[in-house]
Amino acid sequence: MRLTRLLAAALVAAVLVVLTGSPARAHNSLTDASPAENATLKKAPGGVKLTFLQRVDPDALEISVADSARREVPASGPEASGKSGTLTFDDTLANGTYTVTYRVVSLDGHPVRGSYRFTVADASAVTPASSAPPASAPTTAPAAAAPATVPTSAEASGPGWLGWAAGVGVILLAAAAVFVFVRRRT
Repeated sequence: MRLTRLLAAALVAAVLVVLTGSPARAHNSLTDASPAENATLKKAPGGVKLTFLQRVDPDALEISVADSARREVPASGPEASGKSGTLTFDDTLANGTYTVTYRVVSLDGHPVRGSYRFTVADASAVTPASSAPPASAPTTAPAAAAPATVPTSAEASGPGWLGWAAGVGVILLAAAAVFVFVRRRT
């Protein structure tokens, strides 16, 4: 009876350790972004600022922004400061949908990638003459495209080997507790 209680207590402790584990101990992840994911901005931003759980390694930081045609937006190189990374655009962004793509390296050495989209919808933006339709052409609005699902950093990185090992350990411990409990009953 005493051994059963001891094993049950060990099982509860192991489950609590696994369930309360923080992603900060394993992989880095995005905690805040400006512009925010899926935001529609009335004014074009001057750049992107990403904040992560862990300190950002300046040598491993990658941030890029692409327009809806997948052309990279001209910008300065990304800069890291503490837990943040920034990218400043060379020119003002035109109206449209943009994809921010980033890559950082966690303290444990694992790379973490992610991306998200935002839209610029500045009513005061002037359409360049080269892209305006001719006066005689009928004007029709293009159909709005459904936003694509882009994995977040948590989905893209997945669990690490340590999480799997802890999960297997908990299962083995639970199996041992059940075995002892059943053997004691018979």
